[in-house]
Amino acid sequence: MDTGMVNTTSADDGAPVRAGYRRSAGSPRGEARRRELLDRVADDLAANGLPDFSLRRAARAAGTTHKVLLYHFDGADDLLRQAVLALRERRTEMDNALVAAARDPAHRTLAARVRAAWPALKREQSGARVLEQAMGLAMCNPGRHGGIARTAAQEYLPAMLTLCPADWSDRRRLEIAAMTLATLRGLLLELATSGDSVGVDAGFEALVRALEREEAAGG
Repeated sequence: MDTGMVNTTSADDGAPVRAGYRRSAGSPRGEARRRELLDRVADDLAANGLPDFSLRRAARAAGTTHKVLLYHFDGADDLLRQAVLALRERRTEMDNALVAAARDPAHRTLAARVRAAWPALKREQSGARVLEQAMGLAMCNPGRHGGIARTAAQEYLPAMLTLCPADWSDRRRLEIAAMTLATLRGLLLELATSGDSVGVDAGFEALVRALEREEAAGG
């Protein structure tokens, strides 16, 4: 028997569905339903975090069954990946802050640009928390969460590169941008887990001084 052809599950419209086969692909109605379900699952991730995510939990949040979710998504990991990306699409504050810091003529130095973006970075919640959780979970389960963690680690690198002085070499810009991004992520993780805003702000000031020294050293 071809088990891939057998499935008694019905989709929202009552049609029989084969495992791993999305009849809704390309259909405006199906795409609208998929997006509705995805938004509900993303809302749940934003509110409740990532660690105990499961298809059953996602189904409860979406107000449907796990079989319907499997009709629209290629399994729990595909749903999780797309829900995290949906959260990322909602995160505009940090993006806007980095762009504004790079374009504002008052922010003439890398240190000044990073300082200008810092308040927005500290205000980030929901999607930022999920990505930080994925980074931690990737240490325990890299197969499931490693891809999301890599996204979390790299998603702002291009924007951070734009903050660096234009006359720096590509290599130096990459080194400083990667160092700055990793330090900021560490500070934000510390803030989220310990709530030690005094210590985090002190660490940020040390980062700013390091950036000032780096820029003073010239190209």
